Order: sequence, then C-alpha cells, then structure tokens
Amino acid sequence: MTAPLTGLGWTSSNVPVAGWIPITTTVEGAPANFGKGFAQKYGYYLCFTASLNTLNPAGDILYDVVILSEKSPLPSGYMYAKEFLDLKTSVSKKKRLCVKLIPMGVAETAVYDITLSSKSKVIPNYIRIGEISSFALWCKKKHISKPKPLPKPRSLSLEMNQLSLERTNVDSLSIGSKRQTTIKKNESIYDTSNACGISAIDGVPFTLHPKFENNVTCGNTLFSIFKNFHIKSLADIEKEVSNFLQQSQMRCFLTNIYSCIIAELQLLLVLNMEILLFL
Repeated sequence: MTAPLTGLGWTSSNVPVAGWIPITTTVEGAPANFGKGFAQKYGYYLCFTASLNTLNPAGDILYDVVILSEKSPLPSGYMYAKEFLDLKTSVSKKKRLCVKLIPMGVAETAVYDITLSSKSKVIPNYIRIGEISSFALWCKKKHISKPKPLPKPRSLSLEMNQLSLERTNVDSLSIGSKRQTTIKKNESIYDTSNACGISAIDGVPFTLHPKFENNVTCGNTLFSIFKNFHIKSLADIEKEVSNFLQQSQMRCFLTNIYSCIIAELQLLLVLNMEILLFL
C-alpha cells in the first residue's frame, strides 16, 4: 500500500463492504478464513481500508494494532475492530483485535499493510502483532512523508502598492540626478548671504516657524531676543561678594555677643541659687 490504512475490521465472506479489502489468503497461499467449521457456514475474514468514508470522516489513520485476551481491559485510545457480519456469523471473543486511530497531522508513523501467515512463518520487514486463531498477524509500519508547506503568495492591496518604497526610491534618484546637473561647477549648494537662507540638508531649507518671525528677525536685530538680559561686570560681582562677606561677619559678631550674654545670665543664675542655699 502506498497510503496509510484508515481502518481494520471483520467481514463475512458473503457480505461485501464497499472500500474494504478482505484478506482471503495467507502469504503462503492458504485460505485465511476465520471461524468456518465451528457451526458457522461461511466464516469471516480480516479486512482493511485506506479510504475515507462516513465511518471515518475526520481522516484518522491506523496508528497501532494489538491483540488482547478475553479478560484484558481495552487500552486508552484503542477500539475494537469494526464488524461487517451477517446475522448468523459472530467473531470469537477469546482474542480481540483492537486498533488505534489518530489524526494524520500528529502522526509520525502509521500502519501501511496488514497480512496473515502460519504461526511458524517469518515475514521480513514486517512486525509480528501476535497470534489469533490459527494464524499469525503481521503489520508493516512506515514513517509518514508530509509535504512541506509552501509559502502563500502575498496579495498587496492598492493602498499597500502606493506605500511601496521601490518607485519612490527610483523617483527620488531621478530627481536628485536632475538637480545635480543644474548646479554649476563653482556654485555652492548653500546660500550663505543670508543667515535665514542656510540649508541644514541639501534640498531642505532651514526656516523659523511663522510665530517667531515677529520677534526674531535677520540682520542686526538677530539677537534682539536677548536685549533684556543684564550681564554683570567683574566689579559688580566683586561688590556683591564683599557685601555678602560683610553681612556674614556681622552675623557672626552678633551671634558671639548673644552667646556671651547667655553665658553671663547663666552664671548669675547659678550664683543666686548658691546664695539662696547658703541663707
């Protein structure tokens, strides 16, 4: 099989199931009929499918197959093989065939083939699942080859195309080249004759905001904004420092006098206390 299996089940020999392939013979060529001869007229066969149908709408694939004894509990995530049998046929419960289906997107490996043989047969490149009835059950697992996702083509809207920088770069280069051809050999790209006409960047003139034009003008009144500033001379600074030092010396002198008066008062208070105690 070139595709992973999507189901495993039992079918009666006289009940064909669309999309399901019965295993009618073993690898040695012997009939692979289960149950015939034990009060059953037709028996039943193991069958598998690799197609998607109403029984498997989600597209789950066959991940694992196990054979359990009658008293063994069903493992988590497993289910019993499906049964497509007539009313007079029943599957033996001594050994139960269980399968595990998982979504294709999360599977790394899957079962690609199921076959039967005699118990003494060895099949290369197949995994022996176990024995059921008089047969040995084998499966072949492979890694699932998933196609690499292709990047989706970008669909740019008209607004995005207008924001593209490619055409803008071409236009700016063409404009720049035309501008350079118009400049003379000895001509400066900056106009230094007027302070307000100096360009900060080529092609971008430097000008003041209109609200400042009434207060600040060019030429001789360029620095008129500083006309109210008073710049002190060295003599003014020395005079202020001298006044400050004199005031500091006066404060120190008054502080010393105040300390002396406090000390004298304290001394007089002590003497008065001693005189009172003596009397």
